[in-house]
Amino acid sequence: MTKDETKTTVGKTRFFQGEHQTQPLFCIEPGIPCQYAREQASELMGYVRDLTLSGLLDENPQLVWASYYLSALAKALLDDAEMGMTH
Repeated sequence: MTKDETKTTVGKTRFFQGEHQTQPLFCIEPGIPCQYAREQASELMGYVRDLTLSGLLDENPQLVWASYYLSALAKALLDDAEMGMTH
């Protein structure tokens, strides 16, 4: 096991939807191996790409909104993994 594999998410990243919201829509839990979080974020971004293209080509705004939320989750995973890597 390399040093990077032992680093874990810190659990500080939250995603809020809308102005003045005090409850996060979702958050990243602490203790997820950073490498796993990065892999999951990469996979999610592939789905984001597919949903965005399908949503635009099919003129389906629900798919575009789904891609928006998945991209926010992927970013949260990456942000939290980055914090975990620097601690």
